[in-house]
Amino acid sequence: QVQLVESGGGSVHAGESLRLSCAVSGLTISGHTLAWFRQGPGKEREGVATIFPGGDSRYCVDSVKGRFTISRDNAANSVHLQMDSLRPEDTAIYYCATFAIMTAFCGTGSYRYWGQGTQVTVST
Repeated sequence: QVQLVESGGGSVHAGESLRLSCAVSGLTISGHTLAWFRQGPGKEREGVATIFPGGDSRYCVDSVKGRFTISRDNAANSVHLQMDSLRPEDTAIYYCATFAIMTAFCGTGSYRYWGQGTQVTVST
């Protein structure tokens, strides 16, 4: 059974940083694309960033470029999201996902396995 467990969320002030982690079990991630998504209050879930098996990454929303960094640790079977210069509009539940079933890598319908999410709250 494949499980994804996110951690690292919390409540911070604008300008501060958080590092999210996602531990994957039941699946060896080395050959798979991994992604982070988020769903803010009253908003649809959106892609944040993806990272491919070779380590290349793509950021799905312009607002996180230069502030967020996705990384993977194949040895630890985990993926991370370093979030710097956080803004109130980054407030959301953040989800990790893997096992792409479509090539629209920022799309919510593109992954088979999802975590339960971790809450990130950014206050002014």
